[in-house]
Amino acid sequence: MTLRIGNASGFYGDRFDAMREMLTGGDLDVLTGDYLAELTMLILGRDRLKDPAGGYARTFLRQLEDCLGLAHERGVKIVSNAGGLNPARLADAVRALADRLGIPVRVAHVEGDDLTAAFPGSLAAHAYLGGFGIAACLRAGADVVVTGRVTDAALVTGPTAAHFGWRATDHDRLAGAVVAGHVLECGAQATGGNYAFFRDGDVRRPGFPLAELHEDGSCVITKHPGTGGFVDVGTVTAQLLYETGGARYAGPDVTARLDTVRLRQDGPDRVRIEGVRGEAPPPTLKVGLNRLGGFRNEVVFVLTGLDIEAKAALVREQMEPALGKATYVRWELVRTDRPDAPSEETASALLRLVVRDSDQEVVGRALSGAAVELALASYPGFHVLAPPGKGSPYGVFEEAYVPHGAVDHVAVLHDGRRVPVPQAHDTAVLDEVPEPPLPEPLPPGPTRHAPLGLVAGARSGDKGGNANVGVWARTDDAWRWLAHELTADRFRQLIPESRPLKVTRHVLPDLRALNFVVEGILGAGVADRYRFDPQAKALGEWLRSRHLDIPEALL
Repeated sequence: MTLRIGNASGFYGDRFDAMREMLTGGDLDVLTGDYLAELTMLILGRDRLKDPAGGYARTFLRQLEDCLGLAHERGVKIVSNAGGLNPARLADAVRALADRLGIPVRVAHVEGDDLTAAFPGSLAAHAYLGGFGIAACLRAGADVVVTGRVTDAALVTGPTAAHFGWRATDHDRLAGAVVAGHVLECGAQATGGNYAFFRDGDVRRPGFPLAELHEDGSCVITKHPGTGGFVDVGTVTAQLLYETGGARYAGPDVTARLDTVRLRQDGPDRVRIEGVRGEAPPPTLKVGLNRLGGFRNEVVFVLTGLDIEAKAALVREQMEPALGKATYVRWELVRTDRPDAPSEETASALLRLVVRDSDQEVVGRALSGAAVELALASYPGFHVLAPPGKGSPYGVFEEAYVPHGAVDHVAVLHDGRRVPVPQAHDTAVLDEVPEPPLPEPLPPGPTRHAPLGLVAGARSGDKGGNANVGVWARTDDAWRWLAHELTADRFRQLIPESRPLKVTRHVLPDLRALNFVVEGILGAGVADRYRFDPQAKALGEWLRSRHLDIPEALL
């Protein structure tokens, strides 16, 4: 017996037509949509300040207007976290839409994640719930289930637990569903999107992924026939490493052991995942806290031609009097210029100024006025990429943890009944997994100074203020070299901004992978926009571009 679960959204703003594409492209039992991220919760929190009836992903409702009838005709259940900060209101809106369209669907929702009242000063504070509230809704006959903040994988653990009758103590089965959910959650990233070796297939318009899940927790990751992109062990490995840490991948339903995951190609565009072991979940739930941190402004000065360093020094000195009151000032000179450049753009460097303060006036008129006044009174060729504005609010993301019992996890069924979801009684404190033995190193031989990316893939992402970089080898010999060569110290050498920070390396031999967690590299999270790449999306590609001595036998 197989349950086919597809995904139609990896973030709020993903491809609008994906829901229709997934419903018409092949057989499905359940269609999920992931709309929430740390930054999204902040955006929805600001929406709710303007309109208390808002706070959910409105795109989802527009997609349903086009596809709800299609899902009903095909018997496909829809499960989504698009409820955001207001799942009850979204459920009401879906019912109203169904009534207007004359489609007899049963709509349920999950609530209890909102802990904002317990964290004064936060704009939104939400616990990451598991999938058993979703399962309760589906078992009671719901056709559409919307939630607030659940883990991304809960969109898969909920339907699988409902379909196969799993209990909270079925840790291995649940862990398999968590791994499947983690692969699906980012949509086309599992089918060749954002993939290090993207030239291995046609990724101009990758299809969205689906999982064929089995009662024992194993699954096959695939996609609808005829859709773009490709699914192979590499694309699945890349997504497995995305936004993870060590071997224990903890969630409210179960802790999945990523060091037990086994992958094998099971045919064209089919990757089988098996062997996943699970452990009891930790005794606490993660809570994502979003608050307004103040106001920020940014100016990017364009420096062209000769004397780049001197031009940068001049404008910094000229701007200094206007920056004295700001609590945070950061300058970055990005040397994109080339000598004897064939175009003005390639002859130019960028000098980026970021200012933050609790007072909008300090980062607004004071900054923009000072920058504009330099238009005819600064370095030769003075101009900026865009005029500075009045300053915009920025957010800060933090984590907190509460006991399972601090949350009233409730499934609100389609008939209005409220069913409490039992808290996890079987829990285990998370401990680090001892590092596994490394493979035998390659024998000595000639080397060539070349980019790491010639022999290894990487994918990186953000978790609050931390970044992770997963690096994997494509062959056994490359893994024998990588496991010994790319230590935490070597990572710091290759990524200079990580040198003052804590870098932890985790080894996953069955995936031929290393996962590096760099603490604090993203400041206070993506909304803080601390660095040039605020979500560390390209940190892995930067690492792949760095040169080191690679055995010629691997090249």
